[in-house]
Amino acid sequence: MPNEPTTRATRTWLVSYSGSTPGMMVEVGDGTTRVGRGPQNDLVMQGPEAANVSLQHLEIVRDGDSIRIRDLGSTNGTYVNGEPVTEAELSAPAKIRFGSMGPELMFTAEDPGKGQFDRTLQITEPILPPMPIPVVSPVSHSETYEGLLARAVARARHARSRGLHGQTMTIMRETLHHALRRTHRRLHWTIGVLAAGLIAMAGLSAWKIATLDKEKGTIDQRIQDTEAKLEKTSGDLEQSDRLIEELTKYQTQAEQLQRSVFYRFRGHEKEDFLTQEIRALMAEFGAEAYSVPPDFATRVQHYVEQYQGPNRSLVAHVLTDSAPQLKTMQNILKQEQLPPDLAFIPLVESALAPNESSSAGARGPWQFTPATARNFGLRVDKNVDERTDLVKSTRASAKYLRELLLDFGAGSSVMLALAAYNSGQARVKQAVMNTVKDPIKQRNFWYLYRVNALPNETREYVPRVVAAMVIGRNPHRFGF
Repeated sequence: MPNEPTTRATRTWLVSYSGSTPGMMVEVGDGTTRVGRGPQNDLVMQGPEAANVSLQHLEIVRDGDSIRIRDLGSTNGTYVNGEPVTEAELSAPAKIRFGSMGPELMFTAEDPGKGQFDRTLQITEPILPPMPIPVVSPVSHSETYEGLLARAVARARHARSRGLHGQTMTIMRETLHHALRRTHRRLHWTIGVLAAGLIAMAGLSAWKIATLDKEKGTIDQRIQDTEAKLEKTSGDLEQSDRLIEELTKYQTQAEQLQRSVFYRFRGHEKEDFLTQEIRALMAEFGAEAYSVPPDFATRVQHYVEQYQGPNRSLVAHVLTDSAPQLKTMQNILKQEQLPPDLAFIPLVESALAPNESSSAGARGPWQFTPATARNFGLRVDKNVDERTDLVKSTRASAKYLRELLLDFGAGSSVMLALAAYNSGQARVKQAVMNTVKDPIKQRNFWYLYRVNALPNETREYVPRVVAAMVIGRNPHRFGF
């Protein structure tokens, strides 16, 4: 069966033959041909008349023999054969003008090299035969970029000598294209090397991350084992100190692993929500540690369950009915540069009942004894008891907490201040000094907790307050 003849699409060109850019032309092939004043266009309009041309003025989209012209939102508009168009079919021959008074292009299907165009378009300007612009020959691998540039300059000068001033940008784009193609060939090898390097790095990273996981798992297990041994020391300070030294060493190793670049890319194990919240609070209180004693976390969990169960009504009262008072206390604590979560101390002390009194004579939301209240500026006598005044008692408590913080120093001082708020400065200090002789260790809450240096009541009080804080920060999470 004979082959059917193949139909070729008609070739078309855009040609400028007047004004400052006579003889400038570009073939309109399949795809999009853009025209405008900006250098990114396929045909760049230059000279004084180009003032009417926008940076991106119009585009011609060709698909086989289907050709459409589209204005790109230009300032002065696009005219085809004297008619303004936004988008229209385009057929050769046609005259395209940039604005009503701007430069013109001829859209033609006649090879510009054959001379005259269709005279029906009433072209009055003389037609200059376009000079064939030499095609850039294949670039040798040895030719330098300086050589490419020199050849491009020579071509541009040759074009200008023949009156083809508008070809400079076209020549430079062709030169850049060839330079980029050669660069791409060189980049193939570079990219291959980089890809091999990345694969090697990925393998190294995977191996390193696996090693980190194994090391961290080993360290975490040692920490757990050491914490378990500490809970069984039964007040043996010498044995506790030895175990705490081991624990400190393991924690330091774990913290160093966490600072590794590779550690950031590993999949981290997720802690339970309660542990995360305890860590967040400890970080805010300056008592952050890699390992929180399991016994402490267990006691916090215990009191959370208490607040959700038997003591639910007290917590609900504070978080709902007394929410405005809670907000007032938090604002006062903020003004005094203290953690606002300390406002949950009264939840444990009195459930914010202003007239709540204890067997020891403490009264009010913050449960001040008469002596402590007077010491911090509150009036307590037969006629007036300012311990029941929420604002005044909160300001007095802020002064007391600030004094405790200053007394117990830096580090985990907020936790020690909580301990002292419950049982008093003197009692905490005495219990600590009777157990621990090292003044540095006397200021470390977690050390004191692990070696059972704090009074039993205080060891329970701090987890109770922390549990109240955790619920107060996340009431909906715990059903309030």
